[in-house]
Amino acid sequence: MITAQTFRLDGRLALITGSSTGIGLALARGLCQAGAQVVLNGRNTEKLQHAAQTLRGEGHTVHVSAFDVSDANAVQAAVAAIERDIGALEILINNAGMTRRAPLHEFTPAQWHEIIRTNLDSAFLVGHAVAPFMIARGRGKIVNICSVQSELGRPGIAPYMATKGALKMLTKGMAIDWGPLGLQVNAIGPGYFKTELTEKLVQDTTFSNWLTQRTPSRRWGDVEELAPAAVFLCSDASSFVNGHVLYVDGGVTAQL
Repeated sequence: MITAQTFRLDGRLALITGSSTGIGLALARGLCQAGAQVVLNGRNTEKLQHAAQTLRGEGHTVHVSAFDVSDANAVQAAVAAIERDIGALEILINNAGMTRRAPLHEFTPAQWHEIIRTNLDSAFLVGHAVAPFMIARGRGKIVNICSVQSELGRPGIAPYMATKGALKMLTKGMAIDWGPLGLQVNAIGPGYFKTELTEKLVQDTTFSNWLTQRTPSRRWGDVEELAPAAVFLCSDASSFVNGHVLYVDGGVTAQL
């Protein structure tokens, strides 16, 4: 039987990486609205505290854990501290990410590795740190934030595309290995959303007009529209969904 409780997250603790602004903050707000407590993560303590203050002002229970998701030792220590001092993590959303825009031949090896570490290594490292706790309890939800670039290409972002394609397959690999142990690992593939990172593209009239014509819904997405998909994948409503990428993209991946 489906009830409103099927989609609720009351009493559950979620860690969301890269959640001081943008998509991560919107996902944090959405999970809080569904009843979860959320641990915000980022490297900038000031931004994290501001985000936490905002959510607390809306009546939500929020914690802060500042650490570098690409640093294996920092990740292990932070996850252990959350489990010890805050509570059992039942939900992990791997959202931390970045991009740079340039023709591939202009990228330096250092820039390539920076994007790989931030977008892909981080999902492995944080997932790898959280999973043993979830496995010991026999349950847990992990949601990786992929992209329409997990399926489609655009000029000037080849390293980003490489990470998001790999993250799609890492999601499936996590589900295959950890599903038998009680975990569900899925992903959300956002299309083009208005955020701080895409502000220049939104303001680029030529690109924005092309994008809205390319998108069946004929507009950019608002970050709040990603939250319901996250709540679904983190709730009991998705109890038999595992290894899936849910594209929230206004239809971009549906047409050539």
